[in-house]
Amino acid sequence: MSYYFTKTVNEDFDGAIEKVTEELKQEGFGILTEIDVKETFKKKLDKDFRKYRILGACNPNMAFQAIQSESRIGTMLPCNVIVQELDNGKVEVSAVDPVASMQAVKNDSLGDIAEQVREKLKKVIDNLN
Repeated sequence: MSYYFTKTVNEDFDGAIEKVTEELKQEGFGILTEIDVKETFKKKLDKDFRKYRILGACNPNMAFQAIQSESRIGTMLPCNVIVQELDNGKVEVSAVDPVASMQAVKNDSLGDIAEQVREKLKKVIDNLN
């Protein structure tokens, strides 16, 4: 089982971020964190890197249910979505598969929640052009 969903999109980098943010919003997610990996590597390591952004997405209703079922599940939240520029100049968007992530947690009540989140994140990726 893969731990992510991915798609190469017909958008430039900034356009892909806007599009995925809108698609996440349609599925009830907001962006809690945004990490500009390129900028961080340059600032902290003085290393050049391609455009690579990590979006920490959260669906509050799903997060609430998960935390109610497993108090330490916050260690695995939020759901990360990455937007990266590939070596060929194309842009790829990938999202974590929460079902794969939850296999590490021995709590059966998280299975249904993970499936619901999986469906939403898969829809987000599928809806990108």
